[in-house]
Amino acid sequence: MAKYRNEWKYICSDWDLKLLESRLSGVLQKDKHAGGDGSYSVRSLYFDDYANTCAKQNEAGLPERYKWRIRYYGGGTSKHIHLEFKRKHNGRGIKKSCKLSEEECRNLIAGEPEKVFWSTGEDLLKQFCIAIMNRRFEPKAIIDYDRCAFVEPTTNIRITMDRNISASKDFDKFLSGDYIKIPIQNDDQHVLEVKFNDILPSYLQNIINTYERQQSSFSKYYFGRKKLEGLI
Repeated sequence: MAKYRNEWKYICSDWDLKLLESRLSGVLQKDKHAGGDGSYSVRSLYFDDYANTCAKQNEAGLPERYKWRIRYYGGGTSKHIHLEFKRKHNGRGIKKSCKLSEEECRNLIAGEPEKVFWSTGEDLLKQFCIAIMNRRFEPKAIIDYDRCAFVEPTTNIRITMDRNISASKDFDKFLSGDYIKIPIQNDDQHVLEVKFNDILPSYLQNIINTYERQQSSFSKYYFGRKKLEGLI
């Protein structure tokens, strides 16, 4: 059964991330998705309803939030596409996911959930189809970035460094990756995320808390929407 996990976020400079990467490489292993340079691309298509509820929850700083997104990693002809539902409660997050075919993905993007609902046995996917039909969920922003990730599998700790975060509204090009990318941060701003279940070991706390970094509530989706459309 999935459980809520702690999610700490920080805004860091490129120099800061390089220092962290050097220190973490001595105590943690790189994520299995990493390429030759130790990183991989993450491409997510976020959906929101007719009232922009998900974006407004972030804008208001509500302790209870949720998001629907479709995500895949990297490019190539063989993509592993997932539908993800993410809920946050007082800074802790829980995520549910299921696989999608390219055809299912295209139908959801086109606003044709009825073509998916009757052919799938995935409960999560059925719930999303109902959300599209009842609350008019539709694509709002593609969020694209390069990720370097460190993991500790035994205790399920995951530390990610996300660079070159950008947004796009070329939804029909989401699966090809051939869309215009608009940066949503300054060149020397990146995002560090630390995810763990219960307790973060002291040796990792000491590395993360170097220079007294301040936690942030930064939301890639919300700031992507702001960049694309102005204030929600």
